[in-house]
Amino acid sequence: DGVYSADPRKDPNAKRYDEITYLDALNQRLAVMDSTALSMCMDNSVPIVVFDLLDPDGLASALNGDKIGTLIH
Repeated sequence: DGVYSADPRKDPNAKRYDEITYLDALNQRLAVMDSTALSMCMDNSVPIVVFDLLDPDGLASALNGDKIGTLIH
């Protein structure tokens, strides 16, 4: 449902980010996606929205620009 500072299933103190920069995601080595893909998005200013795809309204909310999950920019 978003990007966390650690795996929330393993670490009860994991913090969920509403927003994070590309560089912070790379520097903290957050396992969001492949680092090369994340770098390419950063180089081309492509924002990334990480959300729960299994949420029935998740995709529609993301496409509508609603605040959902974590925005990486």
